[in-house]
Amino acid sequence: MSKRIFVLLILLMTLSLVGIIFVQAYYINGSLKTEKARFRFTVIGDVTNVANTLSREEVAKYYNEYQSLDKEKKSDSATVSQLLIYQQNNSTKETLIYKSSILEENYKLTSTLFDIGLDSLDIKNIIGTSSTEIYRNDDLTDKDFKENPIKSIMESGAMPDAQFLLFEKSFKALQKSTPIHKRVSENEIRDLLTKAFQEDSINLDFEFAIYDRDLATKVQSDGFEYDKESNFSAGIFPDEGDKTRYRLLVNFKNDKKFILSSMLRMILLSFLFTIIIMITYGGALYQLIKQRKISEIKTDFINNMTHEFKTPIATINLALDAIRNPKIIEDKEKVVRYLGMIKEENKRMHAQVENVLRISKLEKNELNISKERLNLHDLIEDAITHVELIVEDRKGYIKTFLNAEKTSVLANESHFTNVIVNMLDNAVKYSPEAPEIEVYTENVGTNILLKIKDHGSGMSKAAVKRVFEKFYREHTGNIHNVKGHGLGLAYVKRIVEDHQGHVSVESEKEKGSIFTIKLPLIS
Repeated sequence: MSKRIFVLLILLMTLSLVGIIFVQAYYINGSLKTEKARFRFTVIGDVTNVANTLSREEVAKYYNEYQSLDKEKKSDSATVSQLLIYQQNNSTKETLIYKSSILEENYKLTSTLFDIGLDSLDIKNIIGTSSTEIYRNDDLTDKDFKENPIKSIMESGAMPDAQFLLFEKSFKALQKSTPIHKRVSENEIRDLLTKAFQEDSINLDFEFAIYDRDLATKVQSDGFEYDKESNFSAGIFPDEGDKTRYRLLVNFKNDKKFILSSMLRMILLSFLFTIIIMITYGGALYQLIKQRKISEIKTDFINNMTHEFKTPIATINLALDAIRNPKIIEDKEKVVRYLGMIKEENKRMHAQVENVLRISKLEKNELNISKERLNLHDLIEDAITHVELIVEDRKGYIKTFLNAEKTSVLANESHFTNVIVNMLDNAVKYSPEAPEIEVYTENVGTNILLKIKDHGSGMSKAAVKRVFEKFYREHTGNIHNVKGHGLGLAYVKRIVEDHQGHVSVESEKEKGSIFTIKLPLIS
């Protein structure tokens, strides 16, 4: 996959993920707005129904009292008119009603007028100077009574529904002068609101109040707070013209939480699936980048392996060509020398193949590693013999500081020797000048530490983190000044871990490296 296609693929995947998250957020936000509107519509409907119920029940209560009167009292307008006293106030143009010549309260109607349920009488205004005039039954003209709707009801012989409508209109005209706290109680409002909200599954604590043209009345619950934005309201107790000065207001303390909770399951599922998509995307992106790096590493590995095989193959071909030479074939000493070179190069290629196969078997857990009690110092000395000739040839040295007193470990002789050889060989390869290698051992608690220190080229911090990965080599392009294929240290890590040990490295560019193996001791 080319770099341009790879970048384009990542860009499209990222754009798709951002788009999905945006659409999801937009959908949830729209759903929240819809749910909020539905909640508001439901609450306003409930508040309006309660307000209408209170208004209807007030009229019905007095109408039922009127209907309960016997026939003679209903038709006796004199019984009603003798109890009426009119007062005209020029400043307010309100009709004030006295009962037994005693004013109960300005601008209100007594709640049990005349003890016969007829406080709904539509009393006409008498325009004149500010005074109190007393009219008795014998002073009232027929015109006065004809203008009285109740008298009209009594004389009209209308059907009950028509009578109720006339009664309701008269009642509303007079009741608008009655103080609101005399018309309805807090308990009535609370009971009706609670019932209405429960029917719509709104189980929230609420507060309420009745306001008169934005002014608070005595009818309100203790915790009510006026907020024009969050209050739900409806008109209550309309007058004869279906207009009202009063509004029933309701508010909730946790309505936002309630709206959110109604969508909680959908929000959680959306959030969960979004997280899954993001994790999947992250995993896919990680795998793509990892596969791309592995592809690059494998390319380097193939190049290095080709180079590793190219040299011995060329050497073998040259040796074979030399042996074919009639002059050389008769020289036994040269023949033996060339045959030795062929054997060594063959062994070298065989070792490279074995490393690859060994790692493959380790990955599949097919490598059978039997362990026995061994002396770690003996393994170190044996491993050093494999590389000391190379070190001496490059004018270097290997110094040992084997200070550990306890050295018995449970290990596989062949594999653990290969581990130490690989680490020593690594130290030699990454020493541009004469190799200077130091080997240390020491006891730490119930463990033994083996440290191999070199003074070579060292590694970058990025390389230190990945040096034990399979096929990994610090990227140098197609430069093969350091031979290898990124399998030696991966093999070291797997074998050490199979021996219940731990391997680590400390390194700094141009200052060398220290590889440390920690193994458990056995008694």
